[in-house]
Amino acid sequence: MGILSIILFAAVILAIFVIKRIKRNLKRRRLFHTPLPGKWLEIVKRNVALYNYIPETLKNELAGHMQIILAEKNFEGCGGLEMTDEIKVTVAAQAAILLLNRKTKYFPVVDSILVYPHTYVANRPSELGYNVTKETALLGESSTSGTVVLAWDHVKQRTIDLSSGHNVVLHEFAHQLDQEDGRGDGVPVLDKWSSYATWGRILGKEYDLLCDEVKHHKKDVMDAYGATNPAEFFAVATETFFDKAKAMKSKHPALYEELKEYYKLDPVKWF
Repeated sequence: MGILSIILFAAVILAIFVIKRIKRNLKRRRLFHTPLPGKWLEIVKRNVALYNYIPETLKNELAGHMQIILAEKNFEGCGGLEMTDEIKVTVAAQAAILLLNRKTKYFPVVDSILVYPHTYVANRPSELGYNVTKETALLGESSTSGTVVLAWDHVKQRTIDLSSGHNVVLHEFAHQLDQEDGRGDGVPVLDKWSSYATWGRILGKEYDLLCDEVKHHKKDVMDAYGATNPAEFFAVATETFFDKAKAMKSKHPALYEELKEYYKLDPVKWF
């Protein structure tokens, strides 16, 4: 193949890519401005407690993000669970909260959202050694292979109860934000290169503090599971940022401000 043929081939591939991207963006724009059906909005009001605190100026944006998530992601019931509008809308609404007020790629790695009726069991690597697995009870998972897995009973219970500080959808989709650069390391893609140093300093210090508290059996506004590793710390901190905003800002003001800068939101003002 000559150089001219290679250039022509590359130009065709580029043109196809650009056309697909334009079509996708036009479709997203149309979906974004399509109002939610009334029955879907009732589901959100009933099942997603945070929605009732979100400023009115953000609710239309949330609805637009939901429409795109619902159109682009495959929802599948597992373990005998029949997929319903209630499940899809409840999950999409919570995931969309993480996208408010900033540029988004709509969780580009995620193809499928698998939902079990309740806590499910999966084989996971054991601490005993290489190739050794053990059965583990899970509430949710997030992978870089395009799948988010959730337990519906915990999704519904935790979204109605803001006092717990636990939200499996926020947790697992925070992992997806973290993994957009291909690594689950507690460092999502930030706006500026200069932001990474501040992020590392503040979240590193807060992670070490939580690890020390867990080691000495002290309670914190954040769940002890956040001390597992930096990736879990970011996911747990995200849950707390939205569900226990006032408590986080009081006990961890620097961490709250860093998450506020990343999410471009200030949940304390919502309450």
